[in-house]
Amino acid sequence: MKPQQRMLRDIEREVEYTRQLIGKDAFDPRVMDAVQQVPRHEFVPADLRELAYDNGPLPIGAGQTISQPYIVALMTDLLAPQAEDVVLEVGTGSGYQAAILSRLVRQVYSIEIVDTLAGAARERLQRLGYRNVEVRAADGYHGWPEHAPFDGIIITAAVPGIPEPLIDQLRPGGRLVTPVGQPHAPQELILLEKALDGHVHRKDVLGVAFVPLTRKGPASESPH
Repeated sequence: MKPQQRMLRDIEREVEYTRQLIGKDAFDPRVMDAVQQVPRHEFVPADLRELAYDNGPLPIGAGQTISQPYIVALMTDLLAPQAEDVVLEVGTGSGYQAAILSRLVRQVYSIEIVDTLAGAARERLQRLGYRNVEVRAADGYHGWPEHAPFDGIIITAAVPGIPEPLIDQLRPGGRLVTPVGQPHAPQELILLEKALDGHVHRKDVLGVAFVPLTRKGPASESPH
């Protein structure tokens, strides 16, 4: 069995194990195909490549990680990406999540606060041919207002509360997926849906453990 196939099998097994929590018996086939097509070994440090297709997180430097493949697939599935969507990612990291999204939507804008990670991810994504991803080195709390509103927003690190600028930049009818909680404390992966009238509805999905979102200066957060 090829490593990618083994990874997909492990994701499917974990979906089965968690289906009562996540409310799904399977992920969208488009999402699973994108996960299969993106070469995860290109997004992990060279000395960890033999672990690239294991169903677990790995360190990528600067105190950051590449998330467990199951969690990446779950967050992507919850976002319900469509072919013409424009999506914002907060927390580029290695660029792996952005690469998967790029196969499912029209355009991905991704923000990374750590300059070295942003530069490396930008180069990697370009080298691998992901032309519909733009990476900015900036504080993700403030979003990317020039390209708002977004059809979907995904935050790949834990926030104590959802930044108000991101809720403002989510279009009515859009979805936001993020882990919420403090480091070294219980965290919850949540789905936030913005109704056409602007009201937001929160659904708690699954207990998770993420590194905290790095920030610069004060920021306002939503209680959602």
